[in-house]
Amino acid sequence: MRTVVDLTRCQGYAQCVFLAPRVFQLHGEEGLLYAPAVPDDQVERVRQAAAACPVQAILLGEEVSADGR
Repeated sequence: MRTVVDLTRCQGYAQCVFLAPRVFQLHGEEGLLYAPAVPDDQVERVRQAAAACPVQAILLGEEVSADGR
């Protein structure tokens, strides 16, 4: 699974950080860092984080292979 965060929408509520701290981290007070490639053992946590985001800034998608399929 791949994750993209729309950083123009993100307001730094940090719900994602609490729910999936291995994928999302706060940098400073409002800057969000995240791992675009979600480890298999974190998929459910990231889904919960996306659902909990008050501004729906987290987008989830399937892994794209090296040949674009």
